Amino acid sequence: MLSVQDRAIVKSTVPLLESGGEALITHFYRMMLSEYPEVRPLFNQAHQTSGDQPRALANGVLMYARHIDQLDQLGDLVAKIINKHVALQILPEHYPIVGNCLLRAISEVLGSEIATPEVMSAWGAAYGQLADILIGAEAAIYDEKAQAPGGWRGARPFTLVKRVEESSEIISFYFEPVDKGPILAAEPGQYIGMKVLLDGEEVRRNYSLSALSDAGQYRISVKREDGGRVSNYLHDQFQVGATIDLFPPSGEFTLVASDKPLVLISGGVGITPTLPMLEAALATERPVHFIHCARNGGVHAFRDWVDALAERHPQLQRFYCYAEDDGVSPAADKVGMLSQEQLAAWLPEQRDLDAYFLGPKGFMAAMKRHLKALGVPEKQSRYEFFGPAAALE
Repeated sequence: MLSVQDRAIVKSTVPLLESGGEALITHFYRMMLSEYPEVRPLFNQAHQTSGDQPRALANGVLMYARHIDQLDQLGDLVAKIINKHVALQILPEHYPIVGNCLLRAISEVLGSEIATPEVMSAWGAAYGQLADILIGAEAAIYDEKAQAPGGWRGARPFTLVKRVEESSEIISFYFEPVDKGPILAAEPGQYIGMKVLLDGEEVRRNYSLSALSDAGQYRISVKREDGGRVSNYLHDQFQVGATIDLFPPSGEFTLVASDKPLVLISGGVGITPTLPMLEAALATERPVHFIHCARNGGVHAFRDWVDALAERHPQLQRFYCYAEDDGVSPAADKVGMLSQEQLAAWLPEQRDLDAYFLGPKGFMAAMKRHLKALGVPEKQSRYEFFGPAAALE
């Protein structure tokens, strides 16, 4: 438990974190990744280069400092962090490394006049409190997943049994466990972690599951990204019969049971977690509006599958919006960007609905604004980031 004095000191550093937190965290990452190569697999270097990861961590540290008196005010931020950690298999032994580098970064960036012994002591206690919270919560989840039917702890080898080209830039990969045993049931919307060896270097990634796991398989659907180290490896080199280590499914962005109309809105490869959500929802009588936006028909994955579902399920309405018409693919319902007016026409008349949306950051920011303006309750408007979390402003 932090002392009153420690909490006051941590809160007094909030203005410094607001103005210089990103520089501090950038220094922290540079130091940690150069001095502790054993933690490099846990971090996506593309997110480091873009600055997304430093910004996300800087925001997390700032939010923690702001709410050090009332940690319950952090909302679902802690749950998101915990689930990301579990998917990548963050372990207790990683926390002292992070803590040591974070405190050194505070000292070196702020300087001795600001980072006094009292400030460093308070932040050391604050980090210890946060580490204890995360370690305890993650240990409980690791235990739960290990003890559940089909569950396991740590890495488990899986075989690639099938790969399917879904569009000009998305391929689906189907995995079954090498040991032929049962697998842990994933909730619709969850993702799975994988460990890949590339040129002798371990790399870890999370990918959304793009189908229900009730067939004893896990399926991910991966878009080829320019410069994407893992996505290009999977597309170009990872063939049927190869094995890979997977970590148990994780993630708090899951379909909530409800009888309200369901709206699933996706952009690009953001379609992947909406697919098992759609499957699960159609097993009920719940009305579903499925809205997908793509650059053009050539990159639109799973259109035929969704169309076939719509033919069999009267409660499903689906709408497609393409940024451009390639002149070859089947036509979309709308060409251009998805405007608030068009979204209004595709939503159910009843705005007391549950909306889930995913896609590029700009797309999600627009959908959040549109849904709010159209009267969808903010607490019923849910989204997930594929990479580090960011503010949708």
